[in-house]
Amino acid sequence: MPRILVCDDEPLISMLLQEWLSELACETVGPATSVQDALALIASAPPDAAILDLSLGVEKSYSVAADLRARGIPFAFATGLAEQGLDSGFRDELVVFKPFDYEAIKALVGKLLSVRTRVDPGSSGELPAS
Repeated sequence: MPRILVCDDEPLISMLLQEWLSELACETVGPATSVQDALALIASAPPDAAILDLSLGVEKSYSVAADLRARGIPFAFATGLAEQGLDSGFRDELVVFKPFDYEAIKALVGKLLSVRTRVDPGSSGELPAS
């Protein structure tokens, strides 16, 4: 079962993502509500992929993204900001814009796990049909 880190400071969004990930036969790691929480979760048990809210209160999740990138773990930003609001070092990363729906997350998870499969040939990275 693929493990997906959810990093979002909004409890309702985290709960919704957890529910959808469960429907997609994925295990939710977290949710982390801060950069510190996310980094601790990654260090203790690296996920297969991650969905990161860009803005975590007063923090941005760029340091979490940099850690995931260094580990070869695919991730996507979830944000309500325009694409131009992304730091230039992260503009080529996957982004899902809020408000998102189940189909957008399903497609995103499929892309993330496809990237993971290319990085880690031992992982199936496939989602079950729903």
